[in-house]
Amino acid sequence: MRASRLLTIQMLLQTRGRMSAQALAEVLEVSVRTLYRDVDQLTAAGVPIYAEQGRNGGFQLVEGWKTTLTGFTASESQAVFMSGLAGPAAELGLGQQVVDAQLKLMSALPAHQRDDAQRVQARFHLDPADWYREADPVPHLATVAAAVWQDRQLSLRYDSWKAEVQRTVHPLGLVLKAGVWYLVATSDAKPRTYRISKILGAELLDKPSTRPKRFDLPAYWTESIQRFEAGLYQGHAVVQATAQGLKQLRQLSSAVAKAVAAQAPIAQPGETVRFKIPIETLENASYQLLRMAPDVEVVSPVALRRTIVQRLKAIQTCYAG
Repeated sequence: MRASRLLTIQMLLQTRGRMSAQALAEVLEVSVRTLYRDVDQLTAAGVPIYAEQGRNGGFQLVEGWKTTLTGFTASESQAVFMSGLAGPAAELGLGQQVVDAQLKLMSALPAHQRDDAQRVQARFHLDPADWYREADPVPHLATVAAAVWQDRQLSLRYDSWKAEVQRTVHPLGLVLKAGVWYLVATSDAKPRTYRISKILGAELLDKPSTRPKRFDLPAYWTESIQRFEAGLYQGHAVVQATAQGLKQLRQLSSAVAKAVAAQAPIAQPGETVRFKIPIETLENASYQLLRMAPDVEVVSPVALRRTIVQRLKAIQTCYAG
């Protein structure tokens, strides 16, 4: 375990440059005291690590030095071939590079690890698109990706939910969620999310982009999802559901599934249970819950029951003839 941690410290300093003791300790999930002992052991073994004091100080390797340790363990080589990124990489214009990289890795592995890696590759496939939905057309993805990789500004013509806008942005990263590509970028020093399929035009500018210090793409994405979900649900409804209704509600959304798990006891055949679920607008909730009737009945609010009744009347009028 410690040998692996010492190698990780070398790799981190080699790939990221100067890092504080606190940052290294957090990545390695050890105490700062343990981190200092590890660094002492590395320097005693001849690894040229030195420390700089001050606000922006930290540990770093002597310039130009790098480890020659390149061996993969069996698990690490399998993990590389489990990435399943052939489809997304092709959309980014990197499909052939992924194939070439995997081929080079395969040829460098010992025979027994090569067999394991090939077995994983033949038995694992990643399909990021959701059921019953085709992937978004993304004709400008390659241009957007080039701006991200090269740290260059990007001029976008974007179809927002309000209107078509022209905007110059500083790209920060790409996210692929459920088969949909998103660009995270700043235009007014604040990170924003752009759905790439809604980009109508993209031009790579010959200007360097500015990246906020310590910007963390995974952390930003997690926080943005939480903010979106928090603002999405505007109220609550009390419903009464059968066992079949509980199954349907669990598939409605993660927020509703959590409400079912937290409040609803297991309904026996012929029984119903009553509990509260989060809802969006009355119109949206009436559409979602009406198709679950009679296994799910809205008890309150009254306004939601009225909206459902109005929708039922409209349906009856539509099909009366």
